[in-house]
Amino acid sequence: MLIKNARLVLENGEEALRDILVLEGKIAEISQEIGIEDAIKKIFKDNTHLVRMDYLDLEGRYLIPGIVDPHVHMRDPGLTHKESATTGSMACAKGGVTTFVDMPNTIPATITEEVLEDKRGIFKNKTYVDYGFHFGAAGDNNSQEIKNVKNIASTKVFLNISTGKMMVENDEILNEIFSESKIVSVHAEEDMVKKAISLSRKNKNELYLCHLSLAEEVEDLKKAKAEGMKIYGEVTPHHLFLNTSHRDENEESKKLLIMKPELKSGDDNECLWEALNNGIIDTVGTDHAPHLLSEKMEKTTFGIPGVEHSLEMMLRGLKEGKMSMKRLIEVMSENPAKIFNIKNKGKIKVGYDADFVELDMDQERIIEREEVVSKCGWSPYEGLKTGGTVLTTIVRGEIVYKNGNFKNKIGREVEFNG
Repeated sequence: MLIKNARLVLENGEEALRDILVLEGKIAEISQEIGIEDAIKKIFKDNTHLVRMDYLDLEGRYLIPGIVDPHVHMRDPGLTHKESATTGSMACAKGGVTTFVDMPNTIPATITEEVLEDKRGIFKNKTYVDYGFHFGAAGDNNSQEIKNVKNIASTKVFLNISTGKMMVENDEILNEIFSESKIVSVHAEEDMVKKAISLSRKNKNELYLCHLSLAEEVEDLKKAKAEGMKIYGEVTPHHLFLNTSHRDENEESKKLLIMKPELKSGDDNECLWEALNNGIIDTVGTDHAPHLLSEKMEKTTFGIPGVEHSLEMMLRGLKEGKMSMKRLIEVMSENPAKIFNIKNKGKIKVGYDADFVELDMDQERIIEREEVVSKCGWSPYEGLKTGGTVLTTIVRGEIVYKNGNFKNKIGREVEFNG
């Protein structure tokens, strides 16, 4: 693949037009000018079986690293009427997400090595983008499973209400789980944030605080960082853009815009934006947790979809002056890959996987229900204007989404270093 005239954000924050050559799924060269003839010679030199070379001229449009979403619930296995590995990966591809990391609270929950291996089999050859898995902590103590499990992003611990056996309340078991985990991703709200930090401090491991939603939680994170702890904070787009006023707009919104943690105030929105910009909050994760419209309208059901519109909504934040493109790339691509040690992801750099998103920053649009490809069939951002549009999504040098069309179901499990 040869990409011409791509607008890149350089490490110093400056922007420049560059050409990119991709060989065997990796970024082989980034230069001011790569001639087509030279590219053809390099591509076909050791790949005589190839019959074509993908060629894209971006004409100055942005090319950013593929988005890494470290927090999704693809509902597979056990809840595939809501979403599946395939439909969820389509939503990712449309939204510029080239790698996602799936949470363990499926049916059965991913709390044993056997279930994890079964889940790997379910996802294999079913996705358009790359993926990895978090492993779940169990209330009846699966610390030995945690100690032995291989190639996972983290141990996910629920300190607040969850499903099945996954909420852990016993302090002794919690301590054992933390002690056997290199990095813990935690669902912790309000006072439970302090408890998670205390457990991490005691066990000297890394802590990832999922979906922060309150100013007070940000302050806890800030203090822990000041201590020198290896601690990271995540925020969702819905906690940045939506608040209780949006939930209370009408009867449908009151039922649809229900999630854990729930929406907070406009003041909390602003605090989260500030923390995201100043480096206190490290990542944007969607907590993509789809349910069918009928399920949401029938009874109180926690969870909303997110991956399909997360990047385009964050581009709105950029347009509104809330963040720079450089910072957007850090929190949506570089930092998630770095925190979870995902091999060769998160940067446009020679030797890294050729995961890219082509953006049209001039093509803003209103998000409509009819456009949604996620199996749930709706979006919490309906009626809101995007800050740009994802035109093309590329995974390891292969186009998987372009101008509304999906192709090349090439997704595979990522490798976690260390």
